[in-house]
Amino acid sequence: MIVLDTNIVLDLLLFSDPATQPLKDALSSRQLRWIATPAMREELERVLAYPQIVPRLVYYRLSAADVLAAFDRQAELVAVAPKAEMSCKDPDDQKFIDLALAHGAQLLSKDHAVLRLKKRLLARGVLTGRALAPTSP
Repeated sequence: MIVLDTNIVLDLLLFSDPATQPLKDALSSRQLRWIATPAMREELERVLAYPQIVPRLVYYRLSAADVLAAFDRQAELVAVAPKAEMSCKDPDDQKFIDLALAHGAQLLSKDHAVLRLKKRLLARGVLTGRALAPTSP
């Protein structure tokens, strides 16, 4: 099970970042279950309207609706998790931490505020990083 922050979602669904290929493969083969909350989808929708993102949509010949439809196909919406004991300095990122902790899911993020909590999250059973952790054979 995995939780993806908005920057990772953009890399996966908009930018087709080659670093996300293992994630894309794991999701398409259903080897990995991506969970998200309605608030995470709303954040993605808001970010897709940012002035710096709109030209990227045009460049990749996608619309915000295309990206949101891909999100809807791949992410499983779940209930908002309760606030975790562990707090993130960036309140916008707290929802990702809460969800990962509540479900024992891996959390992929590029956000420095989240990555600073890596050791504390690992102590609670949550792998955190910028890329999908390798699976054992």
